[in-house]
Amino acid sequence: MGQHTVTSFDEDLNAIDRLVHDMGDLAADMVVASTRSLVETDAVLAQRVISDDAIMDARQRELDDRAITLIAKRQPVAQDLRAVVGAIRMAADLERIGDLAKNISKRVSAVGEGSAPRSLSHSIDAMAQSVVAQVHEVIAAYEGRDSEKLKLLRAADENIDIQYTRVFRELLTYMMEDPRNITTCTHLLFCAKNLERIGDHVTNIAEDAYYVMTGMQLPLYRPKADETSVAD
Repeated sequence: MGQHTVTSFDEDLNAIDRLVHDMGDLAADMVVASTRSLVETDAVLAQRVISDDAIMDARQRELDDRAITLIAKRQPVAQDLRAVVGAIRMAADLERIGDLAKNISKRVSAVGEGSAPRSLSHSIDAMAQSVVAQVHEVIAAYEGRDSEKLKLLRAADENIDIQYTRVFRELLTYMMEDPRNITTCTHLLFCAKNLERIGDHVTNIAEDAYYVMTGMQLPLYRPKADETSVAD
């Protein structure tokens, strides 16, 4: 993005970029903490994630306010307008990632009371590590203006779908083997689905960031390997 003759215009755009960065870091931290609280049945850590969601919401509101003020004052066009509108859209996806991490944390106590093997939580932990890596990478690609990396990240969502399908089948197997596992495994299924949805939000961010940089939309079709969904 080029420099503007009005220095405060650049400062406003940079402040919005910093908020996207901060929200990305917080989103990744919340996913890590929510999964760790699930694996370790850590109610205190789970509560911290739930509390962090209020911080995420506040940052989104701040970004929206800054973006709307910038549009009103500067009346940006072309690439500048794409950058501001793109930031609003990316912030919405990052806020949803925070919500999904919070939802995982809300199930920690219920999972801890169940009788299912703890190894099931560790299967979800492996999936979470892939999701967290994607959150970090999509923000880094946005900041580095790496459009080719964004295309690769969008396609990489297929790997998250494959992991989710594997976890889904594993949990179903445990439920069929022992009905006492059904309640706990159902909670874990929701946690795994939340992680899969976080991966979807990462692809949304990649698409928006790509449009901000290039002015072009990525193709509508993208790989989808979640075999648990019912085809239309």
